Amino acid sequence: VRSDEASRWWQLANVRMMLVVAALRWRLGRDVEVRRVQYRLRGWNSPSYDAVADATAVLDVVRDRFDAKSIVLVGHSMGGRVATRLAAGGQVGAVVALAPYWPRDDGDLIPPSTRLLVVHGTADTRTDPEASRIQTLRARQRGLDAQWVGIAGAGHSMMRPYREWQRRTVDFVAEYLQ
Repeated sequence: VRSDEASRWWQLANVRMMLVVAALRWRLGRDVEVRRVQYRLRGWNSPSYDAVADATAVLDVVRDRFDAKSIVLVGHSMGGRVATRLAAGGQVGAVVALAPYWPRDDGDLIPPSTRLLVVHGTADTRTDPEASRIQTLRARQRGLDAQWVGIAGAGHSMMRPYREWQRRTVDFVAEYLQ
């Protein structure tokens, strides 16, 4: 997907992740730094991969301050794909991919040293829940501590049931960081 449209803070994709960030900050407290990447543009934009470049810039700053194993990436849709690209180098400890846009073998990029949680609505028509489930199973077969959770009847927006998406994400991150 290509787009030259600027990503704005008030767009639903950004608001969803602001809510996830708020929940993580509330649960994890002040001792854990939580950051949100604001992409400059909305599209995947191959071959420039603008979203990957934006997230890499933030990750580079974070990696200078924290051990790689204490870094968890959380991404929704295209953000789930961005997280797999950043995890490919083994520079993060865990990934939470929420309804990830994994059209190919994106899950294969995640190294066995990285923990993986994939949460996907079973009624998602924008990204393929079966593709993410199969890729998560393959990741487990490669030795990853990987789990796929289907939310019955949920679509792509993460709005229904919102608390379920948020709880699974926050519980996983909190448990991983303990």
